[in-house]
Amino acid sequence: MAISELPNSRTEPDGSAVVRILSYNVRSMRDDEDALARVIRACAPDLVFVQEAPRFFRWRKHAARLAAKSDLVVLGGGATAAGPLLLCSLRATVERTEDVLLPLTPGLHRRGLATAVVRLGGARVGLVSCHLSLAADERHAQAGLVLDRVAALGTPYAIVAGDLNERAGGRSWTRLTKELQDGWEAAPWGGEHTWPAPAPDRRIDAILATPGIEFLTCGVPTDLDPKDLTTATDHLPVLAVVRIPSSAPES
Repeated sequence: MAISELPNSRTEPDGSAVVRILSYNVRSMRDDEDALARVIRACAPDLVFVQEAPRFFRWRKHAARLAAKSDLVVLGGGATAAGPLLLCSLRATVERTEDVLLPLTPGLHRRGLATAVVRLGGARVGLVSCHLSLAADERHAQAGLVLDRVAALGTPYAIVAGDLNERAGGRSWTRLTKELQDGWEAAPWGGEHTWPAPAPDRRIDAILATPGIEFLTCGVPTDLDPKDLTTATDHLPVLAVVRIPSSAPES
């Protein structure tokens, strides 16, 4: 099934929202920025969970430029979250955002979370963009902190997406999926492996969601320009279509 055949974003009569979600490690936008924006636009996402957003000189301008080229707006994150970033379409109504820095292990890279609460149609949902550690023990601890943050959002539903820096089925991955649905496992579509982009042989990027959210499709889009996919960044994107139930009280 091509991207053009995926369910379109929409609000159902009962207030539930069909939402397109993209998770993408952009390697600090050091590669072909125009190719990166073309990939994002082609996926037509409502929400983009970015990892490795620019973190240094004029990082806000870089993030704003990527959003503008992708026909989106910056929702939150970036350097203030140590790299994770959230972008959204104008369909999302923003309730609040918060950037969270995780505990720093001396000698290792600072990690953080970009979080937000948004409404789409009648659905209210929490968002967490993450990029977990390369070190196994720290990564496992961070997986627990991600789950803590999901609980602290206080929303009926939540979506977590990012670069987990671990193959599917690993210890940290399993810690997350004991409480969250794995989109690829729930509704596989397209390709499975996400890294390295030119010859992917492992799935280290994921879109996860709390129970109650229905995955319609989830995977790596395979019908985009192969050159764009390999020159945009070193990861392949993960695209999911989900249905989020309405959170509005019954009248």
